[in-house]
This record gives sequence, C-alpha cells and structure tokens, in this order.
Amino acid sequence: MTEFRLTQISDTHLARRLTLLTDNFARLSEYIDTTRPDLVVNSGDVGFDGPSAPDDLEFARALHDALPVPCRYLPGNHDIGDNPTQIFPTPKQAVTEKDRQAYISVFGDDRWRFEAAGWCFIGLNSLVMNSGLVSEAEQFDWLACELASANGKPVGLFLHKPLFLNAPDDPEHETTAIRYVPMPARRRLVDMLRNVNLRLVASGHVHQRRDFTHRGVRHVWAPSAGFVIPDRMQDVIGVKEVGLVEYRFQPDGFEVRHVRAPGQADVWLDDFFAPAA
Repeated sequence: MTEFRLTQISDTHLARRLTLLTDNFARLSEYIDTTRPDLVVNSGDVGFDGPSAPDDLEFARALHDALPVPCRYLPGNHDIGDNPTQIFPTPKQAVTEKDRQAYISVFGDDRWRFEAAGWCFIGLNSLVMNSGLVSEAEQFDWLACELASANGKPVGLFLHKPLFLNAPDDPEHETTAIRYVPMPARRRLVDMLRNVNLRLVASGHVHQRRDFTHRGVRHVWAPSAGFVIPDRMQDVIGVKEVGLVEYRFQPDGFEVRHVRAPGQADVWLDDFFAPAA
C-alpha cells in the first residue's frame, strides 16, 4: 500500500437522548460513506457518559458499526473517567479499572498499533496516565516494546488528550492540568517518543480545531464531531467548530485536510445541556 487514507473523528459524545449530536453523527456518516477512507479513528469521548450511563457506549458502538469502513477507537474521559493530576483536585469521575474494562467490552482494546503505507500508527489510552492503575504501567511497558520495533518508520501517535498546549515543559497550571496529558506521565511519554521518528500527534478532547508544528512534529487537534463549548466556559485556543480531519499518508510524508461534513451544525453546549451553576 503506497497511500493510506485515515479519517479522524473525535468527541462524538453519543447518547440516545441527545438527538442533536446523533444528527451531527448522521451527517458525518453520510460524508464517510461518500469519501470511503481506509480507516476511521475515533480519538475518544465516543459516548456522552460511559461511566454513569453504559448504554451510551453501546449506542455509540452501534452507530459506528453502521459506517461502511473499519473503525478503531480510543477512550476519552467521558468514556472511562478522567486522570488525576499533581496540582488539580481529584476529578469528579476519576478513571477506574472497572470503567476501563466496561469500555473494552464494547470497543475492544484501549491501545493499538498497526502499520500502513510505511508508517507505524500507535493509539494510546491517555486517561490511565498518572492514574496509578496497573494498566498504566502495562501500557508504558507495551509502548516501549512497540516503539522499539518501529525500526525507523515514521510514527503517527493518536490519543484523546493533547500532549501539551505549546511545548512539553508548559507549566502545569489549571488549564493544562485538565486539558493535556498530565505531569509526570507527560514527561515520561515525551522522553520515550524522542527515540523514534515521530511525525504526527493527533488528539481531540479540547473541542477546538488546532494544527501546529513543534520541533518537526505536527500536532493536530480534531474538533468535536458533536458540539462546541461556549467561550464563557472555555477560553479560545484554536477554532471552535464541529468537523473532522482527513489524512493521506505516503511512505515519504503525509497530508492533512481540515473539513466539516455537509450539514454538520455547530451545536452549542447550551443547545442541549444546561451548564452547571
């Protein structure tokens, strides 16, 4: 295979009761049916509230199963709970092994590796990082073996939370603590990635579209496929809109295209969910 076409969707937040988000997914599905990439990756928050409403995960999986192309999945904080940080209080819904296993029972592995078009693609569960769960240590051990076998191939990394805002040593103030891979797990992960031919880090979580390059590595933030968060609740970092990201990988490089499916609407959080006081 000399070219590999991958479509990244993220933060679909699907649930039977949230029909506006289901409508946006339907528009996205129609677009994927037209474009027919080789693979779709959902980079997390597949369901709206997996830990409290397991049916959200089942419903989301059923909608993805109807897509005409293969899919791979990664968990988000709305799927298995959030990871603790050094400076931020314990999240209201912290990641647990029980919720991780519930996710795996629906979507399969929470980490993966495959090769295509001369590339090595790796998907990580960013929510177990800094959790102290056994699965966190297991994932780092697994990652070390997978990176060692990359053999110089360009590496594309997918995970739910971005690695950082602008640089690996960004101070871990409140915004970075909740939005990015937390310290000290971030430092360990970045150090491991220095030893491979890392070309791409693709993530979601922030519900904003962003695309920048740091030290030769392109960082692509996929927007939510479902909804946008109002400015009063979240500062503007990138572009607040719904959509998806398309990639074309060749052995000597890759292309990125930021798009939105025809008919996708910029649903705002206020449209379907009253913000907390």
